[in-house]
Amino acid sequence: MDLHELRVFLAVWEQGGVTAAARQLHCVQSNVTARLQALESSLGTPLFYRRARGMVPTPAAEKLQGYARRLLHLAELAHQAVQPAAQPEGSLVLGSMETTAAIRLPPVLADFHRAYPGVEIRLHTGTSAELCSGVLEYRLEGALVGGELDHPELVQQVLFAEDMVLVAPEGCCGLEDERIRALLGFRQGCSYQARLDAWLKEMGRSPLRLMEFGSLEAILGCVAAGMGVSLMPRAVVEHRDYGRGVRQLPVPEHLARVNTCFIRRRDMPPSAALQDLLARLGGVA
Repeated sequence: MDLHELRVFLAVWEQGGVTAAARQLHCVQSNVTARLQALESSLGTPLFYRRARGMVPTPAAEKLQGYARRLLHLAELAHQAVQPAAQPEGSLVLGSMETTAAIRLPPVLADFHRAYPGVEIRLHTGTSAELCSGVLEYRLEGALVGGELDHPELVQQVLFAEDMVLVAPEGCCGLEDERIRALLGFRQGCSYQARLDAWLKEMGRSPLRLMEFGSLEAILGCVAAGMGVSLMPRAVVEHRDYGRGVRQLPVPEHLARVNTCFIRRRDMPPSAALQDLLARLGGVA
């Protein structure tokens, strides 16, 4: 299979159509169509259902996309291996929890960008469960998740630990406060929420109703307004931009520390860029 055809296939997969894929690849639509048709011809199967409003992947495309990402990644590694003196270039597609992306990553990524301006970093945020799926499906080269995982297809490295606190509105005495009815957080699959649910279960209290928000600012602002509580790393609450109008309450010792781990697929060797970034992340306190 031609590597450029695979790049075209993935662009159509990600963008949902030929027009958007052509814009991403900086080429004409006819070139995208021809490359995609050539790949389908060589494979002997259609990869997309053509619809008036876009392209829908076929089951064959669902299977191919993981292999395509792996092949392109290995091709990039091969290119780097024969040019050891060259600085890393290309793209680095990573995932992170929202809290880690907001507090821990900015200075590290800024330092990395100054050292390697030729590397394009694309950072996707999500819950630990979503990020794990992204790595397993080859959509992310790696991700920072909360807690340690046990999966045969993943390699993980503990980078640092977070001290967790219960973030509550002023006047709240803790989870014993019967006025607290809601847990404010991100989508289902957040490892921090699972930890708070375990705490509630130990107390004999029913799980709190989850109210989902898309940003730290929204969560903490609504906590300050008295809508509920959240479980967050202490570093988030102590940051000058996030801790206004809320109070920190202690978490039981066995639930209070959460390792932040970097995960990647076992069959995807890390690129030179990723190795350097991991070395920098290992220095985060």
